[in-house]
Amino acid sequence: MNDATKEIIKATAPVLKENGEAITTAMYKVLFSKYPETQELFKDASADQHKKLANAVYAYAANIDKLENLGKGIEQMATVHVNTKVKPEHYPMVGDALLQAIKSVLGDRATDEVMAAWEKAYGFLANVLIAREKELYANA
Repeated sequence: MNDATKEIIKATAPVLKENGEAITTAMYKVLFSKYPETQELFKDASADQHKKLANAVYAYAANIDKLENLGKGIEQMATVHVNTKVKPEHYPMVGDALLQAIKSVLGDRATDEVMAAWEKAYGFLANVLIAREKELYANA
């Protein structure tokens, strides 16, 4: 992920903080409607799952240039993902739903440049999580 992408993501952090819950609520609607098979992954999720995800997305955006600050959160997320049987093939579905939700909620503020940056940033984070989850699955 290059510096220009990081700058764009970091610049979106305030708007994500303000609109995070609307984005993640919309994301789950898109996810479950377009990819109903993913509902099983969230069967034991807490009622405030959309808030947790909104906080995680904001933290990622705010710390995109200092990812070492996210180590504990990434480890916790990877552990939860392994416990709920998240697999690498689920990440494109979630990414698609998240990007659709960002575009829908932010409207004109979700420029092509912003959406391209978020696609790259999501892919980067997905690969980090997939790699860590692979290690956790191997040690289970």
